[in-house]
Amino acid sequence: MTKLKDYFSKGEIILWSTSVMVILISFCVFDRTNYMTLCASLIGVTSLIFNAKGNPFGQLLMVVFSLLYGIISYTFSYYGEMVTYLGMTMPMAIFALISWLKNPYNGNKAEVKVNSIGKRENVYMWIGTLVVTFLFYFILEYFNTANIIPSTMSVTTSFLAVYLTFRRSPYFALAYAANDIVLIILWGLASLYDIRYISVVVCFVAFFVNDIYGFISWRKMKIRQLKITEFYG
Repeated sequence: MTKLKDYFSKGEIILWSTSVMVILISFCVFDRTNYMTLCASLIGVTSLIFNAKGNPFGQLLMVVFSLLYGIISYTFSYYGEMVTYLGMTMPMAIFALISWLKNPYNGNKAEVKVNSIGKRENVYMWIGTLVVTFLFYFILEYFNTANIIPSTMSVTTSFLAVYLTFRRSPYFALAYAANDIVLIILWGLASLYDIRYISVVVCFVAFFVNDIYGFISWRKMKIRQLKITEFYG
């Protein structure tokens, strides 16, 4: 416990603690039955605080979260979310975990080396995103996916997020933040039919705040790593 307190800043501890508290309160108020949702939410928000530190353990937790979230999505016929997380986010989280483990910063396995992607790769990434979005729209339509437009947008933002995570770009956190906004809309619509899903909405609001912090943290981490590299030549 002492090591964790030393590892995380006071601000990070407050952010994580507040997120957990908000998730627990919303579960007790709106749900109180679906413990899988609670478990997924707590695992997810914990993965984000580790991801903000560039720690591969965060990606391991993301694999578990993706599995649980895929099952939760199935319960409301959000097949797009189910297919996206089980068929794309979870496998890519595994690849990202491997990538992060293979690229530690200065041999520190608890911090990944921040990477930058060039203009050409950016073009290929956006072309790939458009192709994936186009294909998934028809797949989701075939399965009569609920709220197909935001579901398709979720696929788009999820693909960008997992790709940038794999490539160790600070912008992965912004892509996840964009995905959080889409998911807040999706589960907000679901909560109109079942009030229990408000707890899922609250979960993604907490995720959004954590992802914004994650982007800020990675930007600082990148600057620090560059300065150290320049100093030692």
